[in-house]
Amino acid sequence: MRPKEVCKRLGISYSTLSRWVREGRIRAIRTAGGVFRIPESEVRRIAEGLPISKEVRAIVYARVSSTDQKSDLERQVEYLTQYCSSKGYKVVDVLRDGASGLKTDRRGLLKLFDYVVNRQVDVVIVTYSDRLTRFGFEYLEYFFKQYGARIEVVFGEGPKDAYQELVEDLIEIVTSFAGKLYGMRSHKKKRLAEGFKKLLEEVEKSE
Repeated sequence: MRPKEVCKRLGISYSTLSRWVREGRIRAIRTAGGVFRIPESEVRRIAEGLPISKEVRAIVYARVSSTDQKSDLERQVEYLTQYCSSKGYKVVDVLRDGASGLKTDRRGLLKLFDYVVNRQVDVVIVTYSDRLTRFGFEYLEYFFKQYGARIEVVFGEGPKDAYQELVEDLIEIVTSFAGKLYGMRSHKKKRLAEGFKKLLEEVEKSE
């Protein structure tokens, strides 16, 4: 049977059929002309013996540390959208944030939580784990899992060249702790934050 006929018979999209073939869930054969066909027996097996899988609903989440990195943000979105297409995922929404990974009140992140809690997403797609959060990634994984969602990290923990963003996050952490120790307007707080920033600059120069 032609792929188009199979999709119509099973009520699935072409991307889902392609994924099933790659995963070995349904057997396909290549004709002498080089095109794929699905044996009718395979279609009957799926239709009669197995439940039809629903489309995997995906949320693309992209983040940069500041709003002036729009080009990098859009590159993330473009790549992740293409990635979802190659995996046969249905993109429900594309969420963007321009803020530190330490901030928990990011607009895109909060909207993502709404999707998860309302069980409107099956998988969250990010380039690196620190795009979602700088710390506590495992807690987010556990939280999402309770609502039937998972996080799919395409590349890993984080890009090796993200030094500046890490420095900014470290300074933010030190400034926050200094404010709690000495008070937000204290001169000691300012000296500590400035001293830490200077130390990081010296470390960078010595490398």
